[in-house]
Amino acid sequence: MTTKYIKKILEAKVYEVAIETPLDAAPLLDDRLGNRIFLKREDLQPVFSFKLRGAYNKIAWLSPEERKNGIVTASAGNHAQGVALAAQHLGIPAIIVMPKTTPQIKVNAVRRRKAKAVLFGDSYDEACEHALALSKEQGLPFVHPFDDPEVIAGQGTIGMEIIRQHPGPIEAVFVPVGGGGLIAGVAAYIKYLRPETKIIGVEPEGSAVLYHSLKAGKRVTLDKVDIFADGVAVKLMGEETFRICKKCVDEVIRVNTDEMSAAIKDIFDETRSIAEPSGALAVAGIKKYVEATGARQENLVGIISGANINFSRLQHIAERAELGEDRECLFALNLKEKPGALKAFCRVLGPRPITEFNYRFSDPSQAFVFIGLAVKGREERESTLAMLNGKGYRVKDLTGNELAKLHIRHMVGGLVKQDINEVVYRFEFPERMGALLDFLSHMADTWNISLFHYRNDGATYGQVLVGVQVPKAERKAFQRFVNEVGYPYTDETENPAYHLFLGDPDRTTCD
Repeated sequence: MTTKYIKKILEAKVYEVAIETPLDAAPLLDDRLGNRIFLKREDLQPVFSFKLRGAYNKIAWLSPEERKNGIVTASAGNHAQGVALAAQHLGIPAIIVMPKTTPQIKVNAVRRRKAKAVLFGDSYDEACEHALALSKEQGLPFVHPFDDPEVIAGQGTIGMEIIRQHPGPIEAVFVPVGGGGLIAGVAAYIKYLRPETKIIGVEPEGSAVLYHSLKAGKRVTLDKVDIFADGVAVKLMGEETFRICKKCVDEVIRVNTDEMSAAIKDIFDETRSIAEPSGALAVAGIKKYVEATGARQENLVGIISGANINFSRLQHIAERAELGEDRECLFALNLKEKPGALKAFCRVLGPRPITEFNYRFSDPSQAFVFIGLAVKGREERESTLAMLNGKGYRVKDLTGNELAKLHIRHMVGGLVKQDINEVVYRFEFPERMGALLDFLSHMADTWNISLFHYRNDGATYGQVLVGVQVPKAERKAFQRFVNEVGYPYTDETENPAYHLFLGDPDRTTCD
C-alpha cells in the first residue's frame, strides 16, 4: 500500500539539513504557453539537488548501532554529494564509490565533505557492484540512490511542500524520472491528498525506463541509455519505485536532447540559474504536454531537480537549445559549381539569417553545402524547405539528424569518391585515460582507421565518430568487435549526412 508513505513523509527528518525550496511563478513561460507555470526550485538546496532529502532521511533513521562504523553508497553525482553532506552532518564515515569517468569537480565536492571517494569502473552499474561488495565485506549499511522506502519518503517531502505552497487546484505535476525515487515519493503523497492532480513523469527519449516498464507492465532493463541527462541515465528502475509508479503515475512524456537544452534556456530566462539536463526535464515535459493537449489556464508545476552542471557543457547546450526551440534548422543542399552560384542562392534565401555555412567542393559540376538558418518555428522551417526545393535546389532537412548535429557540422569536408570499404560508427567513449587505447587494442591489426572525430561536451562520456576500412567478408567479425569492446554505439554507415559530406555523395541525394 502506498498510504504507508504518508506517515513516513510527514515524519521525515530532511529539514535538519535541507531547506523548504520555493515554488516560483514563471511569468515568461505563462505568457508563451497560456497556462500558469510554477517551478519547484530544488536547484537551491545546499548541494544544488533534491537528492539530499532522501539520502539524509535514510541515514538519519539508521540506528546508532547500524551507523557507528559508517555507510557506503555508489553514485556519479548528486546522490554522492547528498550522502557526503548527510554523513558529515551526522559525524559518521562515508565511502562513496564513483565511476572513474566522474568529473573531478564532483569527486572534489565529495572529498570536501570529508567522505572517502573510491573510483571504480566506467559506469554507475560497475561502481554500484563494487559498493555492494564493500557493504557486505565491511558490514556497512548501503544507502541506495532511489529504491529504498526512507529515500522515497525523503524525496516525497517535495510533494508535501508543493501542496502546502499551492493550496488551490493543480492540474498536473511534472517530475523528472531516473530510478524513480523522486516521482514515487511525490506521487504517493500528492495522489493521496489530491487524486485529481495528474502526476506526469518526464524522461529522455534515450533512457525512458519508466515509459517502457509501464508499457510492458513490468520492470524493463534498457540495453543502453542516453547519457546527455546523466542524472537520470538508469537502465533499470527500482522495484519499490516501480510498484508505486504503477499505482500513482498518470502519464510519461519523453523528450529529446534539443528539447532539454531549450528547457535549460527557459529556466535561465526565468530564474538566471542554470539547470542540469535532468533538472530541466520537467519544463521540457510541460512544453510538450501543452503542445499536445492544447491545455489553457491550467496550474502546472515542474520540479527543477538539480543544477550540478559542468561549465564546459554550456556551449553544447546553447547550440542545441536553438534547435530545441525550432529557432534554427540545418539543411544539406547541392549547389552548381560555377561562379555566382552562392550569390544566387543567397538572393533566393532573402533576409533569413544564416547561422552556419559549411561548403565542400565535390566535383567540377556540383558542391555540397551544410547550412544553418535562423527560423521562427517549425512552420517557417518547412516552408523554407519547400521554397528551396521549389526553386530547383535539392535540399535535405538534417535538423533531426543526430550525426549531423553532433559531428558533421563540426567537420564538413573530406569526401571519398571511391569505395574504400569504410564503415562508420558513432561511439560514447568513457572520459578516462586509456579509453582510446583500449578500443584500438581490441581492434584487428588488418582494419585501418580512416576517419576519427572526437567531441566532449563536458559530460562523463565523449562523443566519437570513427570510420574503419573493413573488407565486406570481415563485417561480421567487426560487428563482434564492436559488441565486445563495450562502448555504446550507433552504426552510421548508411546515414545520408555522412555520405553527403564525408563519404561518397553518389550513394545518397539531397532529395
